[in-house]
Amino acid sequence: MKNNFNTVKSVLIRVDFNVPLNNNKISDLSRVEAVIPTIRFFLKLNKKVVLISHLGRPKSFDEKLSLQKIIKPLSRMLGKQVEFKKNWLTETNFNKNNLADVTLFENLRFYSDETENKKDFAKIISRYGDIYVNDAFAVSHRHHASVSAILEFFKYKYMGFLLKQELGHLRSIIKKKKRPFTLIVGGSKIGSKIHILKSFLGIADNILIGGGMAFPFIKNNGGEIGQSICVDDELTIVSEFLKTAKDYSTKIILPTDAFAVERIEKVDTIKLLDIYKIPKNFMGVDIGQKSINKFKEIISISNSILWNGPMGVAEVREYSIGTRKIAEYVSQATENDSYTVVGGGDTVSDISRFGLKSKFSYVSTGGGAMLEYFKKNKLETTAELKDL
Repeated sequence: MKNNFNTVKSVLIRVDFNVPLNNNKISDLSRVEAVIPTIRFFLKLNKKVVLISHLGRPKSFDEKLSLQKIIKPLSRMLGKQVEFKKNWLTETNFNKNNLADVTLFENLRFYSDETENKKDFAKIISRYGDIYVNDAFAVSHRHHASVSAILEFFKYKYMGFLLKQELGHLRSIIKKKKRPFTLIVGGSKIGSKIHILKSFLGIADNILIGGGMAFPFIKNNGGEIGQSICVDDELTIVSEFLKTAKDYSTKIILPTDAFAVERIEKVDTIKLLDIYKIPKNFMGVDIGQKSINKFKEIISISNSILWNGPMGVAEVREYSIGTRKIAEYVSQATENDSYTVVGGGDTVSDISRFGLKSKFSYVSTGGGAMLEYFKKNKLETTAELKDL
């Protein structure tokens, strides 16, 4: 063993339990399963393990986003009861010796200091561990208190087995990447992804844009998108991106048709429409067949494919056709010797549900972090971390 942990009593591990939820129930446990080896490593050394994570994007306390729901599956996986600490921030009689073998803290993002990367907040968190371990690849591109500011308060800081594995695979992918290289991006987080998309201009041969990401592009191009997801502030971002894209050879491919409904819950109102002509009382929920065929053509001739984000509201069966078809086409490309990488919580949940998770070259637990690494060939918050 490289490191001597004899004097260590408790280990603070930043994990990523930002699991996908459907009707307030966990729909996929991949992110929890992925960190079990790191937790078990320290339990075998008889160390107390303290786990910190976030779930969702709460503005303040939100019972629906409590990490309490992780306790039962995590305890089952570890074969021992995990203690839940709800009010860890205000605990006054803290004593490391009184910690349970494994303790999970309540959602870090219930406190704005986490996302604001506040040092005082990080210092309070740091008192629970003698050493710090980051095993949360999916948030390692973010400068948040539990990932960034906290490093100042530990002399010994390490990367967990999952983080090391993720970074190793991504380095390998960059070396193996062959043209044509296609980036597929979906989901709805255009504000956080657009700067990353810019970094792929001139690197990717094709960028396929689907899901909620597509509608600001369609509206910018003069389309009528009805009630489809789009914030006016995003139009400026999209316009600037498309102007920049003209200076590069990368092709930006958008959907041409979409399935739309009056409301998400009104499945019986579904219609296949021209994506540029969605009525005012309808919203797009999936890409249509013409778009699927168009994307298929490009995927079939690509030698490297990077995919993050569903093509629609894929957690609803009736709106998951586009995502399922893209998953099938990318998995077929893998069989034909293309190098394929899929990442992001929702996307991984979708391919798991489709029974295709083993059909890709590599499946990453992170979406934004994966794209960020491709952009910079590094994640700044991991630079100081040593191997276990």
